[in-house]
Amino acid sequence: MIQRRRRALVALASLPALAVLLFALWLRWPQSVPTFDQVRDAYQPSEAFLLDRHGRVLDSERINFGVRRFAWVPLADVSPALVDAVIAGEDRRFLQHGGVDVRAVLAALRDGVLRQRWRGASTISMQLAWLLHRQRDGDAPANRRRSWRDKLEQVRMAWSLEASWSKSQIFEAYLNLLSYRGEWQGIGAASFALAGKAPSGLTTDESEVLAALLPAPSSGADRVARRACARAQLRDAQASCVAIEQAAERLLSGPRESRTSVRLAPHLARSLLRVPGERLQTTLDRDLQRLTLDRLRLHLAGLADRNVRDGAALIIDNQSGEVLAYVASGGPNSRAAAVDGIRAHRQAGSTLKPFLYELAIEQGYLTAASLLDDSPISLDTASGAYLPQNYDRDFKGLVSARTALASSLNIPAVRTLVLTGVESFRDRLVALGYDGITEDGAFYGYSLALGSAEVSLWEQAQAFRTLARGGLWSPLRVLPLEPAEALVDSRRVLSEDAAFVVGDMLSDRAARVLTFGLGSHLNTPFWSAVKTGTSKDMRDNWCIGFSDRYTVAVWVGNFEGDAMQGVSGVTGAGPVWNDLMSALHATLPSKAPTPPAGVAQQSVSFANALEPPRNEWFLNGTGMQRMTPVAHREPRIDSPPNGLIIALDPDIPERLQRVRISASDGNDQLRLKLNGNLLGSAATETLWRPIRGSHQLELQDPQGKVLDRVLFTVR
Repeated sequence: MIQRRRRALVALASLPALAVLLFALWLRWPQSVPTFDQVRDAYQPSEAFLLDRHGRVLDSERINFGVRRFAWVPLADVSPALVDAVIAGEDRRFLQHGGVDVRAVLAALRDGVLRQRWRGASTISMQLAWLLHRQRDGDAPANRRRSWRDKLEQVRMAWSLEASWSKSQIFEAYLNLLSYRGEWQGIGAASFALAGKAPSGLTTDESEVLAALLPAPSSGADRVARRACARAQLRDAQASCVAIEQAAERLLSGPRESRTSVRLAPHLARSLLRVPGERLQTTLDRDLQRLTLDRLRLHLAGLADRNVRDGAALIIDNQSGEVLAYVASGGPNSRAAAVDGIRAHRQAGSTLKPFLYELAIEQGYLTAASLLDDSPISLDTASGAYLPQNYDRDFKGLVSARTALASSLNIPAVRTLVLTGVESFRDRLVALGYDGITEDGAFYGYSLALGSAEVSLWEQAQAFRTLARGGLWSPLRVLPLEPAEALVDSRRVLSEDAAFVVGDMLSDRAARVLTFGLGSHLNTPFWSAVKTGTSKDMRDNWCIGFSDRYTVAVWVGNFEGDAMQGVSGVTGAGPVWNDLMSALHATLPSKAPTPPAGVAQQSVSFANALEPPRNEWFLNGTGMQRMTPVAHREPRIDSPPNGLIIALDPDIPERLQRVRISASDGNDQLRLKLNGNLLGSAATETLWRPIRGSHQLELQDPQGKVLDRVLFTVR
C-alpha cells in the first residue's frame, strides 16, 4: 500500500516536468513555414516600372494605393552601415541566437518584475515571423495588440525559420517586409522616399536614423534623432549627434514625393503601365532620355523671358523605328506638365513643305532647279481671297525650288500646291501617317502648304523618318518587337528618287542662307537634313531633321496656346535640335545617302544670274542645263485681290485711310478703271480713298479689252 502511494506521489510530482517537456517539444516542433524564395517571389511592389532597352529603370507608376512598396532589394544592395545599425538597435545577438534570444527574454522579465519597466525582447527572426503571420492572415493591422498565444506562435515560427533559412535570408526578408513610416514598406521604398537614394547609398548617419525609426515609425524627427544618437554612442562614443540630428531633420521633414523614384519618362509610364510589379521594357535609352530632358530644360529656361514654358523632343533610330528618347514635357516653368507634347496636335507651320515639294518633283511638275516666283499672289477661295506672306514680309522674286524649300519661302510653296492640287497633297500627308488630318482638301485650302493643319510631334518624326529612309514607311515603336513581328515589311509612300532630291535640298546650307543666314543652328559639322516651322502668331515652333542614323524632332511653345515673343523655329526648337543631333554624332560620322539609280547630277546655270551655277540633282529625263524664266507674263491686278472685304477703321479718320491699287507687269499703255471710271496708268501705284459699297476694278489694254478684273467690298 505504501509503495503504491509512493509511486502515485512520484507520478504526481513528475506531471509539471512532463508538462514543461511537452510544452518545450510543442514550441520546438517544426512549423510549416514558406521558403525564402516563396516569400520573395510573392512580394509585389505597389509600383510598376518602365525600363529602358538595357533593363535600367526609367520611371515608375503607382498602381496599388493600399501600401507603398518598391522592388525587392537584395541584401547585397543595402548599405553595410544600415545593416550594422539595425542589428545593433533591434537584435544585438542576431548572428548568435537560434531565433529566440534567451538572455534578452530574461533581462526583459527582470526589468518588468523588479523595475516595473516592461520592454520587448523580440528578435529580428521573431519580428519576421510576425510579419509573415500577418501576411498569412491577410495583412492584419500592424498595430493590433498581440496576445500571449500570438507571442508563442511567433517564437515557434522564429525557430522554424532559423532551421530552414540562412541568417542573411532572414535579414533580407525582414528589411523588405518591414513598415518604416506611414505607407512606406520595405527598405527600397523607405530609402527612396526619405533619403532620395537607393539603399546602397545610405550614409552612416542616414542609416542610424532609419534604424531608430523602426520601434516607433510615426515618431517626430527630434525623438528619432535622440534614439539614434543614444544607440550610435553606445557603439562609438565619438559618434556625432549633430550630424545625426541634421540627417533626421532632412529625412523626416518636408515633401517627399519627388524623391521616391527615377522620373525620366512619366508620360510613357502613365500610358503603358497597368499591373503592380510589372517591369516593362521599352526601346528607350536612359542615357539619351536624360540627355534630351536636360538639354530641353536648359534651352527652355533660357527662353523663359520670351514667354516660352513648354517643349517636347523625340529621338528615333532610322533603321528600326525604335524610339530612343521620348520627352513629352520638359519645361521647368510649365503650367501643364501632365500634357503629352509628343501626342498633342498643334499647327504644323512650314514643316509640311518637304512633302509638298517631294510630291511635285515625283509628279514631274518641278525639279530642284525649277524657278518659282516669290512675289505677291492672290488666290480665290470659297471664303474669299487668300494672300500668303513670307515670314519676313519680303519678296525674293524668282528663286529655284531648292532655295524656296531650304529657305522656307511661303509663296513659292503655295504656287507649288496649285500645281499638285490640295486634295492630292492632303492624301499624301495622310499616307505618311498624319492621322490628325481628317478633313478633305477643300477644308484646308491653299493654307495647307503653310501648315494650317494640326499635327503631332510623333507624326512629324514618323514622316521625316520616312523621308530619311528614301520613302519607306513603317510605324515608330516604344516597345521591343517579338522576333516574328520584326519581319513586318515597310511600305513605300514616297518615290525613292524624289525623296533623295528633297533630302539633298534640306541638307543644303547654302540654299538656306537667304532666310537663315550663314551661322544658323540648322548647320551641323556632319551631313544632316532639317526643316523648321513656326505656326500663326508664334504659338508653336518646330525643328525636325535627320542624319543617316537618327531622326530628331523638337517642338517648343506653350501647352495653353499663348504666343511666344520673337521665337521662331530656328531660335526656339532649332538650338535644341542642334544640341541633340551633335551629341548623337559626337563620335559617330553621318554620311550623305547614296544616290538611287533614278537620279543623275548635272551642272545647271540660271539666266540673268538669278542663282549661281551649280551641280544639281534631277530625276532621270528631267535634267536641264540652263534655267530661264518665262519671257512674258500676262499683266494682272495685284492689289486689291479679288473678293477682298475692306473694313474701315473707326479709330482713323476716313480721309486718312487708303487702299493700294496696283498691277504686275503694267506699263503706260495699260490703264486701270474703277467702276468704269479711269484711275490712271497701270504703270504706277494708286492710293485710293475707300468708299463704302461694292466695287469693280478692271485692267484694260489700249483697245479697251479687259485683261483682268477684281471685285471687292468696302464696309
